[in-house]
Amino acid sequence: MNIQRLFSRSSLVRVRERVASALSSTAIVLCACFSVNQPLHADKIRDLTQVAGVRSNQLIGYGLVVGLDGSGDQTTQAPFTTQSLENMLVQFGITVPANVRPQLKNAAAVTVTAQLPPFAKPGQVIDVTVASIGNAKSIRGGELLMTPLRGADGNVYAMAQGSVVVGGISAQGKSGSSVQVNISASGRVPNGATVERAVASAFSNGGDLVLNLNTADFTTATRVAEAVNRTYGAGTASALDGGSVSVRGPLDPAQRVAWLGAIQGIEVTPGDAPARVVVNSRTGTVVIGQEVRVTPAAVAHGSIQVTISENPQVSQPAPFSKGGQTVVVPQSDVQVSEDGGHMFKFGPGTNLDTIVRAVNQVGASPSDLISILQALKQAGALHAELVVI
Repeated sequence: MNIQRLFSRSSLVRVRERVASALSSTAIVLCACFSVNQPLHADKIRDLTQVAGVRSNQLIGYGLVVGLDGSGDQTTQAPFTTQSLENMLVQFGITVPANVRPQLKNAAAVTVTAQLPPFAKPGQVIDVTVASIGNAKSIRGGELLMTPLRGADGNVYAMAQGSVVVGGISAQGKSGSSVQVNISASGRVPNGATVERAVASAFSNGGDLVLNLNTADFTTATRVAEAVNRTYGAGTASALDGGSVSVRGPLDPAQRVAWLGAIQGIEVTPGDAPARVVVNSRTGTVVIGQEVRVTPAAVAHGSIQVTISENPQVSQPAPFSKGGQTVVVPQSDVQVSEDGGHMFKFGPGTNLDTIVRAVNQVGASPSDLISILQALKQAGALHAELVVI
């Protein structure tokens, strides 16, 4: 009996050890799977794509800003301001005599623009931007009169009115001296327009939806389709091209909203950014992408300075000479110097850090860096797209 008990106890211990070993192995495998499946850098689909057809619409209108402190349009040079005011007074039953031309200084003709966001409904408010189209010096402190805002189809989608908020200021003295900070001829009216008409959207209609990538890339489009198919089953999404992904959706509009919100929350690892160098020749800004590579090349960088100085000399005639005249003889001094003659070499597969370090060591300015990059591109050593803006 004791032997049987001892045997049963030893068997139980072995079973426990085997179970513990199996559990630990399973935990290790699960941890390894989690570590492998976890992306190094993932973005949500909502940050990578936009739904086709779901976009904002531009609105524009013409209006008047009144209540200015003598900084409005000069009506002799901007007669349309007076004409607009006269047309407005006629609507209120006030007729201005034909031989009277009001000289207004507290009114300005302006354009009013706004962005109508998607799914905007009547009664909602949006911000508007007001900008002078005449010769008004400032619209600070003005009041925008009721202005209809029209879309590209000519229909009125919003009505704007309210006090103009201007971030700039200008001042001028009697001597003609003036000071200006920012721009005072344009401003904004926060919540200054009320939506009057909704834009028809195809989102509520049945059928597939198309997700347009913010940056077209075949790898990213393929990964977005694969991520959606892993979550909702094969055949749910398919990549149409490098910039669009078609996704099947339910017919019920309420279900489409929840379904699309869930899809936008899926994380996807985007494709690598293209090798690109962006150069702004006006400001000297140079942006080099991480994937930029340079093949073996030697670069010599030098700076040539040309200095021209004028030292005119006065030539006077000898004493008691007849017919002599005092003249100015030009004398130019031209000097050419070449400083900073440096040469550096790029090895095979040079990355961004090496390029920046080598250029900084020779003390190249942004304009010199632009010239170096252009020369490397012409030599075929720069394996990247050179974009000049």
